[in-house]
Amino acid sequence: MIRSILALCLVALPLATPAQIVDEEGNVPTLAPLVERVSPAVVNIATSGTVEAESNPLLNDPFFRRFFDVPEEPRQREVQSLGSGVVVDAGEGYVLTNHHVIARADEITVAFNDGRELSAEIVGSDPETDIAVLQVDSDNLTALPLADSDELRVGDYTMAIGNPFGLDHTVTTGIVSGLDRTLPGNNGARLQSFIQTDASINPGNSGGALVNLKGELVGINTAILSRSGGNIGIGFAVPMNMAREVMNQIIEYGEVQRGILGVRVQDLTKEMAEAFDIERNDGALIAQVTPNSPAAEAGLEAGDIVTGVNGTAIPDANAMANAIGLLKIGDEVDITYVRDGEERTTTATVADPQKGQMTADALHPAFAGATFSELDERSPLFGKVEGVLVTDVSEGSRAAEYLQPGDVITSVNRQAVDSMATFRSRVEGSERLLLNIRRDNGAFFVLVR
Repeated sequence: MIRSILALCLVALPLATPAQIVDEEGNVPTLAPLVERVSPAVVNIATSGTVEAESNPLLNDPFFRRFFDVPEEPRQREVQSLGSGVVVDAGEGYVLTNHHVIARADEITVAFNDGRELSAEIVGSDPETDIAVLQVDSDNLTALPLADSDELRVGDYTMAIGNPFGLDHTVTTGIVSGLDRTLPGNNGARLQSFIQTDASINPGNSGGALVNLKGELVGINTAILSRSGGNIGIGFAVPMNMAREVMNQIIEYGEVQRGILGVRVQDLTKEMAEAFDIERNDGALIAQVTPNSPAAEAGLEAGDIVTGVNGTAIPDANAMANAIGLLKIGDEVDITYVRDGEERTTTATVADPQKGQMTADALHPAFAGATFSELDERSPLFGKVEGVLVTDVSEGSRAAEYLQPGDVITSVNRQAVDSMATFRSRVEGSERLLLNIRRDNGAFFVLVR
């Protein structure tokens, strides 16, 4: 029976003969000319740097060290990494790559396919999209033209070029397998709308080029989905339109001047739609609005369903996060939303997240070196707990002994904290502070004086 099916398949799908592959001039189809044209723009990135070495907490105890005569351990260790990058501006020497490729780098070397090796400087980096911009000083560079990634369709042919496992300028081909993908745990990137491709991507490809058959850059290869660490045909790239927005801000300002709207949103599921008595299951459901935020001033409320931002449809919470996350501070945003079955519109101005921050000088000596603000959508704990957000901690400061950026202080001296105002009132006049701190998925108490 199986042999009969195979025979039918062979009859139905005959193999092409050499005469059918070769054209009238005797040429065989090949991607070699395309590879030759784009390869000079794809570079190998080698980095070196130092990080704080992890150690056993017991070895940090001076008494323990003296008693057991433990030798002093090195506080830092050297790290090296390899990745890829793409020249996107030949005149200025700008190179796009991933944030995680250069995140811990003290020195960066960019190698070209003609044998040149150049030192590179970091123009800026954005961990929330995993995009970084480097700059090299050289003439005779080749840059790739930038595609409109919104025109990509599932099934379009793609070619990935990079340096997997240190193998310079490796070329793989495939198709676009999916669009607007999210990948949990992707090196901390919060804004995600990945191109999925089956063009083989492996460690070392990060930051390399994903190009179309026109030789245009459609994405920056950034991650793979794999249980073994090797390619299984599921790779992801940051779409060029997202990377371009980030790149332009980094080049202009040295960083992404990302503002906040002041809302926490979630997907509108079928069950939620039924509970809200509406006949749709697309949109971003507002679960929380920060008081005095741009969203609150624009009249948005918890329970509203955002369906459009600046004329672009919003099918889910991830699309909402991407739309707002790529706007600059001061940008006006037109929002279409549904309330009580009625479609409405409003306009909000994206705010500076630094406004309303409070420094340690205004609080307590124990907080020296720390900066706090209202808990907002910058934190993954927004909407899950109440408290104040630790936005910055100076290295070597008093606060750095027990606080990290991203921590949320939920209570002071066993009294709940739900805003900056209550935080200040709990702290003022207290000689000792019993703090309850939420960090990632855990919580702990710290007693400071």
